[in-house]
Amino acid sequence: MTKKLTCLLFVGAVVPATTEEDYSCGGLLSAPSGTLESPFYPRNYPNNADCVWEIQVKNNFYVTLTFRDVQMEGGRCLSDYVEVYDGPLYTSPLLAKFCSGSFRTYKSSSNLMTVRFYSNSRYTYRGFQADYYSSSADQSTTLLCLPDYMRAVVSRYYLQSQGYSAWKLFLNDPDCKPNITSQYVIFDIPYTRCGTVREGNNNTIIYSNLIRGSSSGTVITRTKTLHLHIHCKMLQNTWAQIMYVAEDNFEVNETQYGRYDVNLTFYHSSSFSRPVYDSPYYVDINQNLFLEAYLHSSDSNLVLFVDTCVASPTPHNYTTVTYDIIRKGCVRDSTYATYYSPYRHMVRFKFNAFQFIRQSPVVYLQCELVVCRAYDYSSRCYQGCLTRSKREASSGQESVTVVAGPIQLREADAEKQNARDFN
Repeated sequence: MTKKLTCLLFVGAVVPATTEEDYSCGGLLSAPSGTLESPFYPRNYPNNADCVWEIQVKNNFYVTLTFRDVQMEGGRCLSDYVEVYDGPLYTSPLLAKFCSGSFRTYKSSSNLMTVRFYSNSRYTYRGFQADYYSSSADQSTTLLCLPDYMRAVVSRYYLQSQGYSAWKLFLNDPDCKPNITSQYVIFDIPYTRCGTVREGNNNTIIYSNLIRGSSSGTVITRTKTLHLHIHCKMLQNTWAQIMYVAEDNFEVNETQYGRYDVNLTFYHSSSFSRPVYDSPYYVDINQNLFLEAYLHSSDSNLVLFVDTCVASPTPHNYTTVTYDIIRKGCVRDSTYATYYSPYRHMVRFKFNAFQFIRQSPVVYLQCELVVCRAYDYSSRCYQGCLTRSKREASSGQESVTVVAGPIQLREADAEKQNARDFN
């Protein structure tokens, strides 16, 4: 693929950023196409911005991203800059880091691409604007990492064109058989059986298996064995899905990404027997709130940990106006308490609605939960409260962010609160 880069030099006024205007930036973009831009674009972006966009399209699609306009503090891009990653932030290859030059185009090798925008506390400029779209990948081999198993699909036409038989494909455990249709060979591979190997290192939990294939017998000259290497990688905030075909010196690589399946549910009491189905959830001003977080996975050797939970009056901005309940494992609200959980991949906790519901009659909760390998005492789940501003890299830990709400103050209590505020 040829990439055409056209560099344009912008000359603009150096303007100190003085705005204190509220803004939010970053987030998950899951539409087939869209636009992302720096805060306040085309006006000058604010100081000390740190925005991360994850562009995640459908499985077995690629992302193409083009920057239409880029104007920032130039030089060596140490002050203000944009970073583009071929996958999750930091744990995947850095495609580019730049602070000038429009019409830059980048293509992902999977269905996930990450863009980070950073500005320091000095001068600001117009910023950037970029467009993205998705395009379909080759469908000869596809992989999907589901909560309970991996699904590997191989085209029978592809196998036939390479001289292999659909009836002669085997996993590490040959007793685990595929489902063979008129067009595809489909393997549903459990994470804990069928010869699946589980490993963990440097913020990644990896589930691997191997599909072996032999010649159909119709091509006498073919003696090479077909190897389809399958890897489901649990990266930060994501499942990464990789399957590649190896025939001696011939390889085809495919990578896809998905999301953890984690539920965050309100309950009526500490018995955790009756979930709250109402939305919004109407509460009293001094009411205890009971929550249960549950990770859906067939791997019983995973543990769930509450790292951060904050309240905000909006579901889109958890940076400017928030109330901390727990942050980096450190309890900030004195009413926060945990309860016994029958499973490692489930956590139960409670706190009182008084502090944050009196500041805003409608609030949302955003909680960051960390998934680790059980009994890995170097992982985040076993470190408790972190007072340092930056985490150290550890083995086999991943995080997922979930939002619950809205929580709304009952009308009678809201009127009483307004009367007290007025007096």
